[in-house]
Amino acid sequence: MRTIKRIHKAEYRPIADLVTYSPMPTRSLQQIDPFIFLNHHGFQTYPERNQGLPFGPHPHRGMETVTFILEGDIMHKDSSGHESVIGPGGVQYMTAGRGLIHAEVSSSEFKRNGGDLEILQLWLNLPAAKKMITPNYVGLQKEEIPAFDLDGGKIKVQQLFGEWNGVQGAFEGTFPLTMSTIYLEKGGKFEKVIPSEENIFFYIVRGELKVNGEEILFRNLVEFTNAGEKIEVEALEDAILILGHAKPFNEPMVAQGPFVMNTQQQIYEAFQDYQAGKFGSWDH
Repeated sequence: MRTIKRIHKAEYRPIADLVTYSPMPTRSLQQIDPFIFLNHHGFQTYPERNQGLPFGPHPHRGMETVTFILEGDIMHKDSSGHESVIGPGGVQYMTAGRGLIHAEVSSSEFKRNGGDLEILQLWLNLPAAKKMITPNYVGLQKEEIPAFDLDGGKIKVQQLFGEWNGVQGAFEGTFPLTMSTIYLEKGGKFEKVIPSEENIFFYIVRGELKVNGEEILFRNLVEFTNAGEKIEVEALEDAILILGHAKPFNEPMVAQGPFVMNTQQQIYEAFQDYQAGKFGSWDH
């Protein structure tokens, strides 16, 4: 079995009135290459006539985002011309590449009516050779994402990237990546063999799991060593898990605000290009 190296509790980092927790990066964990950043927003309930999500127009370069909408919605708009509103159970995948400007806010309906909200955003690094590729965005609703059951239906898996159990993921990754959102009923069990050369991203969103014999609560990220290949998971209560794995890039990384590059000079160039309007124009 894979050895657990350390368990990282998500730190509370509210953004305006948005409840936010983040397990990475922190003082104890910079990244699990190529997984570099996670924000867990909610769970919270918004009143009627609310301001919604606070993520107005801002730039990105050199990385990708995977956004998991568990409750509520996100209205996405970017300078490449993509627009969508994705609801509960849906997922957004955005490649910033050489640069774009995007906004992720709540729909006018959510701002008017309020409701429950729980959304997670994971940042993926891009390999040096693909930092400057053309930006792209795909948003899929829950029913558009392939899913399958394990353990007699006690475990439901949304397959996002890569292949598991003969099911191919919804998104075509920029680099080889396997990722799933896993919904577990109490008592549900699964095991998975992950090649030892791949790093594992393992974040418990809700509930409590027993992971390779260790009991771990929600809002914790489990960091594994690369010794062993099998992970065994059992739900001690109803739970949601995000599980990803990929080979590390083992490249230098310089992250500054919304830009993730390989050198400080490239960060400087990103700011210059953004200010020069090279990330596209923002049409409100």
